[in-house]
Amino acid sequence: MRREWLLVLVALGLAAAAAAIVYLSRPNTLTVAVGPQDGPEAALIEAYAGALDRAREDVRLKVVRYGDVRDSALALQRNKADLAVVRPDVFLPENGLTLAILHDEALVIAAPEAADLDDVPALARKRLGIVVRHSADLSFLTNLLSFYDLVPDSAGEDAAEAGHVAEAEPGHVVVVPLKVGDVTAALTEKRVDAVAVIASPASKPAAAVVRAVELGSPDRKIGFVSIPDGDAILQRFPELQAVTIPAGTFGGRPKRPDEEVKTVGASYRLMARGTVSRVAVASATQHLFEWRSRLASTAPVAKLMKAPDFDTTVAATSARLPNHPGAVDYFEREQQTFLDRYEDYIYLFAFFGGTIGSGFAWLGQRLARKRRERVDFVLDRLLDIMREVRAATSAAELDAIAIETDGLVADVVCYARERSIDARTVSALILAVDGVHAAIADARRQTSETAPRAATRNRTARLLALDLPAAE
Repeated sequence: MRREWLLVLVALGLAAAAAAIVYLSRPNTLTVAVGPQDGPEAALIEAYAGALDRAREDVRLKVVRYGDVRDSALALQRNKADLAVVRPDVFLPENGLTLAILHDEALVIAAPEAADLDDVPALARKRLGIVVRHSADLSFLTNLLSFYDLVPDSAGEDAAEAGHVAEAEPGHVVVVPLKVGDVTAALTEKRVDAVAVIASPASKPAAAVVRAVELGSPDRKIGFVSIPDGDAILQRFPELQAVTIPAGTFGGRPKRPDEEVKTVGASYRLMARGTVSRVAVASATQHLFEWRSRLASTAPVAKLMKAPDFDTTVAATSARLPNHPGAVDYFEREQQTFLDRYEDYIYLFAFFGGTIGSGFAWLGQRLARKRRERVDFVLDRLLDIMREVRAATSAAELDAIAIETDGLVADVVCYARERSIDARTVSALILAVDGVHAAIADARRQTSETAPRAATRNRTARLLALDLPAAE
């Protein structure tokens, strides 16, 4: 192998190593689908993506906005996004694994204290107003009522628009869609007996509804409908979430509620495809929670973020809504180091690298042997030529030997220009060439001295044959 080619191979190897280092150290950009595009979740993810860019972290986010949370979940299922904001009761992607619960939304049902509504079965033959904030809220309420064998009656909407009070049949609940501004009037006019809203208990929409119910109550006293059967409901509807509303959530004077209320709700989650690198997911989860205070100044909903509940790693990955292994690595403080990530590759490289290195060493020995064979052939031929010179009897033979020697010398010179030859071999070649030249020179002198004597002997022999006197 020529020295130039060896240098080229070394340069290519260094370039490949540099390219590998640059590739492994470049930031991992994840596409995140966000919906609805004007919701608080979109503001949170946008703020988080900007913070990652400014900090030049090893993971970055490319935010793609969608009109609805169903659309963002579909983008995740169709592999158009790596991460997505998902509300599981609206649409749960088959390939979605949870990183974080951005916030919970609970079903809050408030009613005047005089209505004496303590649980959902007590709503039978009652009129329930609902403040619809999302198109899935009605289906959420329908599923809950069906668990208690209650049938929602949509006739209440038409009656409310006509200004009449709808009457419910046995086993039915009249559902009346409302706006927040209409809650107080609806309660005062007896068009509804209770009001429901699906929202985060600590959010302004939930507080506004509770305040409106309080204003519509005769004595300004309200109560909350409890849903204590959360575990059983989750068995039937695993995409829902058990939620506890702490006492005093809506005010402390007087305390509203006066004791904690069990209910169910939905969650907005940040989910990732199962095929996304667990290292990238662990990094994204870590920064999301560590920067909660920083993000809350731009997106207050960041204060409501929490980690999914689980006891063990097995429980985390086999839950109703499984968690991503990368997120679990962060929660369990088991994030992988560089060696952990590439341990298998390093082992395989060391194992196969030794084998490949041995192969190259063997090939190098073979090539070196081939080079020595060629030089050895020249040396052997030069030694044979020295013997042939001693046996040469004419100048023509010596000329032919000299020409062949010159060819061998030229061949060795060309070979030495292309490849390196060790000093001992070069010394042997020089001695052999000098020996051949010396032998040829001696042979030429002997030939030049022998030729006149041979000519005189031949002329004398011819004269004797003719019986003539020999010339002095």
